[in-house]
Amino acid sequence: MEKNMSDGMRLDVRLPIGGMFTLIGAIIAVYGRFSDPAIYERSLGININFWWGLVMFAFGAFMLIMAWRAAKKKR
Repeated sequence: MEKNMSDGMRLDVRLPIGGMFTLIGAIIAVYGRFSDPAIYERSLGININFWWGLVMFAFGAFMLIMAWRAAKKKR
């Protein structure tokens, strides 16, 4: 019996990537929200940590939603 390459592990790569980006994005956004505003003077007062944390969180949530939809479609 010949094994097909697709018969291996059935883990959707979007799931761990989405989880990682969601977790790290949440940590960075919370840090940016509660950190001292004086550290953002060099970036023209823009809270880079907060905004990029939100972007990473949104990307991670998007990846998780896409993985969930793919798993739902396979059933």
